[in-house]
Amino acid sequence: MPYRRTPKVEARLAETRERIIKAALKLVARGGYAAANIPAIAAEVDISAGLIYRYFATKADLFNEVFKRAAQTEIDACAAAFDTEGTVRERLARVVETFARRALRGRKLAWALLAEPVDPPIDVARMQFREPYRAIFARLVQQGIEAGEIAPQHPHLVGTAIVGAIAETLVGPLSAPHPDEEDVDLVASLVAFCVQSLGPQPTAANPSRRRRHE
Repeated sequence: MPYRRTPKVEARLAETRERIIKAALKLVARGGYAAANIPAIAAEVDISAGLIYRYFATKADLFNEVFKRAAQTEIDACAAAFDTEGTVRERLARVVETFARRALRGRKLAWALLAEPVDPPIDVARMQFREPYRAIFARLVQQGIEAGEIAPQHPHLVGTAIVGAIAETLVGPLSAPHPDEEDVDLVASLVAFCVQSLGPQPTAANPSRRRRHE
């Protein structure tokens, strides 16, 4: 008769797995991906390094879960900014500002999520975590088009471009070990750039047409 784990055993295994993920996330947030090696994670959880591989077949499997967990927290914060009141441009500004400010506060974690050199399998998975952000910006663009606030354009393409602009803008500052006095200006400039990337208000782009309808 095959062995069947009892609910108590299952709960203990799940608890240990959760502790491993949280320990790895803590180390990444403290020192980036490079600081979260298997021996360091094992020491944080107070288990043997070999035991980690009973829960995760490879280091990539573990860090896929770590990046997923960390990214979801940031995605949720941006989604909350998306769900606020205001024009599409105002809401987009809040989303960009939320992302940038949170990244600059948690520099090591943001660096690991965005740009730190990692093993190829982890890098592939990490790039997939950008999709929810693209979706948020694409939805904002689509809503702006439908509301007449933005001229017709390709929502997914614009969303992708905004995500790329944010990532490239933050890479340099996030690689610095400490906050810089220019961080405030950086956030303001990044927000302004992303808002301006939507183009002018449709009516402002053609004042003669506006006057004909007044």
